[in-house]
Amino acid sequence: MNDSYLVPAGYGEGLYEDRRSKFIGEIFPVETPEEAIARIAEVKAKYRDARHHCYAYIIREGNYMRYSDDGEPQGTAGMPMLDVLRRENITNVCCVVTRYFGGVLLGTGGLVRAYTKSAQLGLEAAGINQMSSYSVLLITCPYSLLGVVQNILPEHDCMTDDIEYAADVTLTVTLPEGGEEALAAALRDATSAAVDVEVMESRFMGRRLR
Repeated sequence: MNDSYLVPAGYGEGLYEDRRSKFIGEIFPVETPEEAIARIAEVKAKYRDARHHCYAYIIREGNYMRYSDDGEPQGTAGMPMLDVLRRENITNVCCVVTRYFGGVLLGTGGLVRAYTKSAQLGLEAAGINQMSSYSVLLITCPYSLLGVVQNILPEHDCMTDDIEYAADVTLTVTLPEGGEEALAAALRDATSAAVDVEVMESRFMGRRLR
């Protein structure tokens, strides 16, 4: 899927501590540089008594990337945070790590580890969505074949969005666009063509990866 890309599933926050220094890693979904700058300003206002507010953000449109060490030694904060985002191949994301100094110098290696880990914890809390084109299908089957249908769906990367129980069972599912025919063929083969599959629409949407 050429138009597929990864974004944060939502807001996420993680806390990392090392020798009394506290690092608060926050992840925000953003779509423009202006939105990223606004989120950074909000964090600075929320933790106005903190010593550092380091950040990194990536915007898909224009492949726009920025980072800041915000007073930490050069290369110890913003770039390690940006590296975390790039390794995950995630975009439309802003990461801010706020540091409360604990009175003990951590050294270059300690700072890199702290800012890297804080960004990772924030991203783990936020989760990741895959944005791509998906097809929405209605699958209607007899009650006796519901188990057969449900066993086949995961093999085709299908997600069940709804199940309606009436005279027959109707499942609303989404799957990556282009996989409709393979799914329909598998269902026909497994049920002796006793299942009806109808393609309803195509959507560009996000699905949770983790």
